[in-house]
Amino acid sequence: PRCFVLPTGVTQKKKLPDGQGMQAEEDAEFVGARVEAGLRAARFSSPPSSEEFAASIEPKNVPAVFRGVLNGSAASSRWDPLHGGLDYLLEKVGPDVAVEAMMSSTGHVFYGDLRSHERVSIPFSTFMHSCKSYLGGLNAADDSSKDKGIGEEPTCSEEMCSASLENSEQLYLAQVSILNTENKERCSLEVLKEDIQEPIFLKGRPFSSINFWMSRAHMRSSTHYDPHHNLLCVVAGCKKVTLWSPSASPFLYPMPVYGEASNHSCVSIEEPDYSSYTRAKYMKEYSERVVLNCGDALFIPEGWYHQVDSDDLTIAINFWWKSRIMTEMLEHMDAYYLRRILRSSPLQVDCVYLMLLGNNIHRMNE
Repeated sequence: PRCFVLPTGVTQKKKLPDGQGMQAEEDAEFVGARVEAGLRAARFSSPPSSEEFAASIEPKNVPAVFRGVLNGSAASSRWDPLHGGLDYLLEKVGPDVAVEAMMSSTGHVFYGDLRSHERVSIPFSTFMHSCKSYLGGLNAADDSSKDKGIGEEPTCSEEMCSASLENSEQLYLAQVSILNTENKERCSLEVLKEDIQEPIFLKGRPFSSINFWMSRAHMRSSTHYDPHHNLLCVVAGCKKVTLWSPSASPFLYPMPVYGEASNHSCVSIEEPDYSSYTRAKYMKEYSERVVLNCGDALFIPEGWYHQVDSDDLTIAINFWWKSRIMTEMLEHMDAYYLRRILRSSPLQVDCVYLMLLGNNIHRMNE
C-alpha cells in the first residue's frame, strides 16, 4: 500500500544492502505498546500532493514519513560525502565562511542545557576537512578489515585514533541557516539554497527557516520539541528518530518553562535516573521510532517530542513553518484562551501555557 502505519508493539527490521543481513533491533523501526492508533506515524511510499498534505496530513498534527522526497535532487546528488560531496561543499561555500557549531562536553550526546554544550564559530572549511580526514580513516579501517577477513573487528588508523583522542569534545553543525526570514544576517550557508528544491507538497508554505545539519561521527540529540511544524529531510546518511506525542509529556519531564531549554526533557537518554523520574520508565511504551535513509523526509508537527540519532557523516536539511493555529492566534485573545484552559485538565493547562508562553516570548524578540 502507498500509506500504512506499523501495528502497536511491532519492531520492523529492514534488510541491509550488500549481504549485511538485517538491522539490529535497536536500529529498527518500532511502535510502543501504548501508542494510540491515531497517533502512529503514517508511512508514504511516495510524496503526497500539496492538496493531500494540506487537507489530510498537516491538520491531523501527527507525524508522517515520506520516502524518496529528495530523490534526484541537486542536494542529494552533489552533497553525498561518499561520492565527492565534501569537496563539492568546500568549493560551493568557499574557504572564508564561518558557521556556528555545537561543541558537546558529553561526548556524542548533545543535550539542550548550556552546561552540556557551547556554540562556537568555526570555518566551514575546517569542519569539511575534518570530515574528509574522518572518512579517510573509515575507508582505511574498511580496507584493513577486508584484508584480514570479515570475522575480525576493524582497526582504526593511527590518524583516526589520534583525532579521536584529541577531540573528545565533538562538533555538530546544528541548525545552520540557509534561509531565515527573521534574521537574514544569520544565513551563513545561503549559497546552498541553489541546490535545494522545496518538496512539492510544501508549495506555498511561508517558511520561517531552512537549516543545514551535519554530523561528523555518530551523534545523539536530546529529547525535545519545536515550536514550529518541521519537515526533516535526509540528504545523505541515516537518521533514527524517536517520537512522542505532546500527551506523553508527563513521562518525559520537560524542563521548567521559566528556565533555559524549556523545550527539552530532563531525562538522560543514555543513563536515565528512574529514581528521580519514576514515570520515565514508561517512555518507550509511548514512543515510536522511524528510520530515515537518504532521500526520506519526516513531518514532525509542532509540540511533538523527538530524539534523533545520526550515523557517521549524515547530512540533513529541515524546513520550519508556523502552524495554522500559531499563525491565526491573536495576541489580544491570549487572556481569554488561558481562562478557558484553566478550566481544563492540568496537563492541557501545562501544554497550552507552554505554547502561549513561547508565542509571547517570540513576539518580544521580534
